[in-house]
Amino acid sequence: MKVDDFSKEIRDAVKAYELYVVCIAKTPDEFMESVRSLMTKAIKVYENRTPGLKHGIALDSHLTIILSEPSDVPDGRPFCGIYFNLHSPYRKKSAPAKPKA
Repeated sequence: MKVDDFSKEIRDAVKAYELYVVCIAKTPDEFMESVRSLMTKAIKVYENRTPGLKHGIALDSHLTIILSEPSDVPDGRPFCGIYFNLHSPYRKKSAPAKPKA
C-alpha cells in the first residue's frame, strides 16, 4: 500500500483546504507535505496494527488521517478519512477550575 493509492482522497482534502480552511501556520504546499507524511505514517500503523484492531491513525495539530479496515469491500482497500483539526487562535482559554475546599 502506498500514499498514491489514496490520491483521490488527498486531492479532495487539498481542494477543501484551499477553499475553506484559513491557516496561517501552513501554506498549501506545506499542507500537502503534511498530508503525504501523515498518510505514510497512517499506512505503517495500519499495516502493523495488532490483531483485532481495525484502524491506522496519524495526526498533527492541524490534520487527522484514519485508515479503517473495510468490512465488505472486495479489493480490501481500507477506507480513508482525512479530517481537519479546526481551532481558532482567537479562542479564549477557559479559566482553571477552582479547587474544592
